[in-house]
Amino acid sequence: MASLKEVRNRITSVTSTQQITKAMKMVAAAKLRRAQDNIIQMRPYAKKLNGILANVNAAMEGSDLENEFGQVREEVKKVLVVVVTSDRGLCGAFNSSIFKAAKAVIAEKYATQEKAGNVELLCVGSKGVDHFGRRGYNVNDSYVNAFKELSFDYVRGAAEFAMEGFLAGDYDAVELIYNEFKNVATQVVCTEQFLPVVEEKGSEKKKASVDTDYIFEPSKEYIVKELIPKSLKIQFYKAVLESNASEHGARMTAMDKATDNAGELLKDLRLEYNRSRQAAITNEILEIVGGAEALAAEG
Repeated sequence: MASLKEVRNRITSVTSTQQITKAMKMVAAAKLRRAQDNIIQMRPYAKKLNGILANVNAAMEGSDLENEFGQVREEVKKVLVVVVTSDRGLCGAFNSSIFKAAKAVIAEKYATQEKAGNVELLCVGSKGVDHFGRRGYNVNDSYVNAFKELSFDYVRGAAEFAMEGFLAGDYDAVELIYNEFKNVATQVVCTEQFLPVVEEKGSEKKKASVDTDYIFEPSKEYIVKELIPKSLKIQFYKAVLESNASEHGARMTAMDKATDNAGELLKDLRLEYNRSRQAAITNEILEIVGGAEALAAEG
């Protein structure tokens, strides 16, 4: 049985830890509210923009215009995997689930390219750089500080890096892996093919748009060149916003559970402390009684 001093020290330590986790939960809750508002406002815009893009693509079928971001290469030699993680830990399985998903995508879809050393990881978030860098992956950390001051201008640079690399032939495919925010307790890992852009087959929206007569102003060429890159950047930024909200939700949940666990541990420690104290008092009483009986026997 531990001494009273040891148990008191543990109680003090756990109480301090509980105060920290409770404070971190409150901070995460405040940040989550802002991040949740951002992604809720972004979703309708991104959805509408993608719908317009699908309609325009369907209306241009059979024309001479070509979507340069939709060119499917005959042989995929080089791959860029964009992994969106967090800058800090203490958020449960938020990062580990992304690590597993990224490794699964590489192993299942791009095993040949990985053996040839033609798979590059673009990590948005320092945890991805730390994890994959220690394991020998080819990691690009150019946009690792996106969450310090999250803005569209900074994230757009990462999207343009992937898009320009695809057009230049540096990459034949770009995969995007991130956590999608559902609610405070639920985050879903999403794996999307960012490039090349492949339209869904059998889409009812696509069939309906073919029968619609569109008037293009100023021109089809201008709209395609402006709309498609902007849609891709918005899609990329939306993924980062989803991950940001998911991170704060995961951290809030993790800190809430840690606070509850600290409370349970404190109950056990206080019970142990009371038992140890009671045992110590009982021993002292026995020693006093034993001494008194010895004195009485001598007299």
